[in-house]
Amino acid sequence: MQGRFIGFEGGEGSGKTTQIARLQQWLTESGTIERLMAQGQISQLLITREPGGTKLGQEIRHLLLHSPIEEPMQDRTELLLYAADRVQHVEGYLKPHLNQGALILCDRYTDSTMAYQGYGRGLDRALIERLNTIATGGLESDLTLWLDVEVEVGLNRAKSRGQHDRIEQATLAFHQRVRQGFTELAQKFPQRIRRIDANQNQAAVAEQIQAIIRQRFAEWYV
Repeated sequence: MQGRFIGFEGGEGSGKTTQIARLQQWLTESGTIERLMAQGQISQLLITREPGGTKLGQEIRHLLLHSPIEEPMQDRTELLLYAADRVQHVEGYLKPHLNQGALILCDRYTDSTMAYQGYGRGLDRALIERLNTIATGGLESDLTLWLDVEVEVGLNRAKSRGQHDRIEQATLAFHQRVRQGFTELAQKFPQRIRRIDANQNQAAVAEQIQAIIRQRFAEWYV
């Protein structure tokens, strides 16, 4: 039984967490998960995230997003913390469950590192590619859904949630570079990354996602 790994990517306020929950609900209430499990196609449906998909990762996430330490975090420190979280997540969670046949929905993966630290922070992209390869052991998502939203729209959504994390507080120019990064990644990997227009309302975004999922499931589960 082969597991499947679906990543969700996007800038701040793109609605990833909301759409993952909606997809989980749709897959469950439609009977899709029950049917696939009964057919022996998958073992279970799991939801996870980066950073913070493991107990150790939760501590790293706190350092990255909500650290009480006043000392500024260096950009390469940030990059390596994300890499450390990924190693723990891949080896301790993703690979074991995929080997058991799980269908996994993951909030952020390697594309976020390239977009945020490569394009946003301006770090060496070749270095980030090597780090991602080391951290993942070669594990790539089977499908990545990129929720693309206008930067100002996404930041306004994020602000409406109240307290802002360290990444959300970065400059507008930073977030614009991040979006450009996702754009170029989608152009480079069109078979893996599918763009979703996340400027629309939640229901419209969910419909786009469901259409792509129906298509991929028809290919994966025959």
